[in-house]
Amino acid sequence: MPHDVYETPLNTRYASAEMSGIWSAQTKHSTWRRLWVALAEAEAELGLDISPQQLDEMRAHIDDIDFDVAARYEKEFRHDVMAHVHTYGDKCPSAKGVIHLGATSCYVTDNSELIQIREGLKLVQRRLVQVIDALGRFASTHRDLPCLGFTHLQPAQPTTVGKRATLWCHDLVLDLEEVEHRLATLKFRGVKGTTGTQASFLALFEGNHDKVVQLDKLVASKMGFDASYPVTGQTYSRKVDAQVLSCLSGIGQSAHKVGSDLRILQSLNEVEEPSESKQIGSSAMAYKRNPMRAERMCALGRFAMSLAQNGDQTMATQWMERTLDDSANRRLSLPQSFLAIDAVLIIYRNLAEGLKVFPKSIARRLNEVLPFMATEEILMTGVKQGGDRQELHERIRVHSLASAKVMKEEGLVSDLMTRLADDPAFAGIDLSSALDASRFIGRAPEQVDSFVADVVEPIRERYQSSLGESNAELKV
Repeated sequence: MPHDVYETPLNTRYASAEMSGIWSAQTKHSTWRRLWVALAEAEAELGLDISPQQLDEMRAHIDDIDFDVAARYEKEFRHDVMAHVHTYGDKCPSAKGVIHLGATSCYVTDNSELIQIREGLKLVQRRLVQVIDALGRFASTHRDLPCLGFTHLQPAQPTTVGKRATLWCHDLVLDLEEVEHRLATLKFRGVKGTTGTQASFLALFEGNHDKVVQLDKLVASKMGFDASYPVTGQTYSRKVDAQVLSCLSGIGQSAHKVGSDLRILQSLNEVEEPSESKQIGSSAMAYKRNPMRAERMCALGRFAMSLAQNGDQTMATQWMERTLDDSANRRLSLPQSFLAIDAVLIIYRNLAEGLKVFPKSIARRLNEVLPFMATEEILMTGVKQGGDRQELHERIRVHSLASAKVMKEEGLVSDLMTRLADDPAFAGIDLSSALDASRFIGRAPEQVDSFVADVVEPIRERYQSSLGESNAELKV
């Protein structure tokens, strides 16, 4: 690996070899050749003068690409597709004259990118399912472990660790539904010609419209698509890219939210991300255990989110049947979005499978504020025993403010229950039982059970073959 030129950390540091392979030059240009073979096969089947020997020659050289020769041709022609047409032709001298017959450059570039998008989405789909499965197991394990809930990042009514995990998981379920929709609606560009009119193919088939229609369907089928987009300009609509990038951005959003939650919870000593035995948190502060994986997940998620804007702007600025200012940025935004989200989901699964939970630390924090949360039940009990609701409310308010002041100004634990016990207005109320945290978590455990049974289990059943796969390497 050269170290004297820039290489994207998405390849070298974060994403998997599998996702990098999908977007590699070898995959891209081998796909171009498979597209040329499919086109020539279909044209021959529909009557054009292309011999079996020419087709065999083309098939024999799909993967042996001389990239140095292609680079020399591109420097001469300033055109990457024609460079590869000539490079392929050098390997297939008898078929040279029928390679790319009737096609425009976007026949190979756009169709190959749609294939790469499809394969990338399939890999993202698998990774999403694996994280959903892991979060489902985590939620079930901690279904009834009470913890302090937060709204506005301020103490709120208790929930459970498992219920909180279902919120994280549900966001990914929504992302999975979007990925499934994108895959179900993704189509092939097909053979549409230079401005989408199929004029060149109509000329090849001497005005036979039916054969042109058949050609489009044949090539799509050969490349594994049920259908082509009904109309295109020179390119397929860049709306498709915008939708795909938005889908990937959505996964980044979900992961970033969870990464932020985990970073906060780790600072509170309630949970801790997995770490290696010799992992260093800080080069200066030897005691530190930083949430580096959650932080990296946030960073990569944010990067993918930023790339969605590129797709939006590219779609909005396409002129007429196409303009080439989409090319350079799509070479960056499409693969980088997939590589970033691939890395995000690898990290996310690692976190979900290895997250450490500290029940005693969670209980300590919850118990600090539980007396305040118990006051509503204490108020209701006092009223049931004959007390005046407004008078009891005022007494609780005064005692609560006094206790909170002691906690803030003197750093002491809450003495609210002691204050209430010393107040004759609350005599006869079992204040100790009011501090049972399980009384304040509502239906959280049952909600976890229902979510796992009704949402996670069907996903596990649909994607059973994906669940046994080991996680890709976490490189750093």
